[in-house]
Amino acid sequence: MAHVVYSPIMRAILAGGGTGGHVIPALAIAHELQKQYGAEILFVGTARGIENRLVPAAGYDLRLVQVGALKNVSLQTRLKTFGDLPRAIWESSRILAEFRPDVAVGVGGYASGPAMLAAVARRIPTLVFEPNFVPGFANRIVASFVSAAAVQFQETGKYFRHCEVTGVPVREAFFKIGGSHSNPTLLVFGGSQGAHAINLVVMQSAEELLSKVPGLRIVHQTGERDYNDALTAYTNLGGAVEAYRFIDDMPGYFTRASLLLCRSGASTVGEVTAAGKPAIFVPFPRAADDHQKRNAEALERVGAAAMIEESMFTRESLISTVASLFADSAKLAKMSEAARKLAHPNAARDIAAMAAKIAGVA
Repeated sequence: MAHVVYSPIMRAILAGGGTGGHVIPALAIAHELQKQYGAEILFVGTARGIENRLVPAAGYDLRLVQVGALKNVSLQTRLKTFGDLPRAIWESSRILAEFRPDVAVGVGGYASGPAMLAAVARRIPTLVFEPNFVPGFANRIVASFVSAAAVQFQETGKYFRHCEVTGVPVREAFFKIGGSHSNPTLLVFGGSQGAHAINLVVMQSAEELLSKVPGLRIVHQTGERDYNDALTAYTNLGGAVEAYRFIDDMPGYFTRASLLLCRSGASTVGEVTAAGKPAIFVPFPRAADDHQKRNAEALERVGAAAMIEESMFTRESLISTVASLFADSAKLAKMSEAARKLAHPNAARDIAAMAAKIAGVA
């Protein structure tokens, strides 16, 4: 009987979470690590994050550490978090000792900092994934210690010793989106919960927008809170505005859209560039380190998007910006082209390859 030699299984920790913007790319990276390298995966998160729902649903094991937020929180919460940190690092170290990973990948969020610091202390190769223009607090803390970083923006590399521009993993369907339909269509969305500030201005502006832009259709994902108010606001507009609590098939609605109006979180920016769609960004002003504004500015600088800060986001500014863009089809085409140049269709695969390389597997 022939002797069968089994190649060693790669073990990888993916640490962090809190929001879908952290967890969804982490799941894409985990999938590629399994697919390309047969990796055994363990997630490390906290009890308060969305990872508790998404990670087990995707079939991965999840271990929890106790640590909270440090940015944009009260002094009491900050002091509690500082008090929790030593224990969180110790808990992370114990998990690392039990799992014995070949590499630890930090995706940002509450659990990322303690787990990555524990990995550095144990001399485990480390990779951080940073999708925002300015790194989040956890990634800034570990930036000078980690083995390498995968980023979305070239300029983000200055925070890390070794860096590659990989982009953000997004669903493959966003890369297959073609041009929009013949009618000019504005797609408005603000994440699964909607964006109240955006919703209010769009509801106030819809009637005049329809009169300023011939043939315009507006598709508005409101979230639950503003849905009924939106239905009331759009009652007499003759079906030119569609309102939805939530849109499941976002790639399908991107296909219909000529122009997007949305926030500028890292995952949204990744989807916008993958789809090659011109966008008006209204950054969430209370995002940690104002990272949404910095993301929007990065696309605005290369002509891929327009930005209206929330403090300046009014009925007048929205109508003026939307009407001028729809009046200039050449500019919309240039914005689309500039956005697509920033797309990274192989982001998850490239990040997984970086992890495998520093782990000594690839």
